[in-house]
Amino acid sequence: MTGFFVTFEGGEGSGKTTQIGLLADTLRARGTDVVATREPGGSPGADAIRHIILSGAAEALGPEAETMLFAAARIDHIAAVIRPALEAGQTVLCDRFHDSTRVYQGLAGVDTGMLDTIEAATLDGLYPDMTVILDIPAAEGLKRATARRGQETADRFEREGVALHEARREAFLKIAAAEPGRCLVVDAARPPDEIAKEIAFHVLDAMERHRLAQVGRNVASALPVKPAAATAAKAAS
Repeated sequence: MTGFFVTFEGGEGSGKTTQIGLLADTLRARGTDVVATREPGGSPGADAIRHIILSGAAEALGPEAETMLFAAARIDHIAAVIRPALEAGQTVLCDRFHDSTRVYQGLAGVDTGMLDTIEAATLDGLYPDMTVILDIPAAEGLKRATARRGQETADRFEREGVALHEARREAFLKIAAAEPGRCLVVDAARPPDEIAKEIAFHVLDAMERHRLAQVGRNVASALPVKPAAATAAKAAS
């Protein structure tokens, strides 16, 4: 696939939606074809499941069943939106992806082996090229989320306690520490424009390296392949 896939992760109120919008504007201004999407949801089938999850209707079924719902939504989202966009050479910016399942359902007690199996089947090799983790203290993030929500009812996850949200923050940071080549941790307590400049700098750099690597692969595949016998004879002489 020739496209570039960036996911945004972080706790509630960390500014993922804002930063995706700002990055999308920056990339489009440079002529990049951008698809901005979200999870859970992002496609008609996944959006139907999103309502079930965020309303809390699935909570009584237990974390394993909820994990399966997230997986079903992600399968539809990948098939309908993400994979076609990447195959068309577009840049996909996604608000949450598989790392959120690792963090949220992992801390809910879902077995790591089960998460591994579901992840492998759901993603089928489609992992992000880059993940931006917006880091902010849980209490501050929840304060932002409350202000943003206004009079609307808090969703399934926003209703949970500060201690659990802080544990999720730490879990995202552990993922970043384990995969520094993919993950960029950004201090999300700063002004949005300042954050956006940092993200754009690193994403543009990663996209250029991705482009050059793709050019190298294309050149290598276009080179004529010498017959094995001729190569062996030349080596022997």
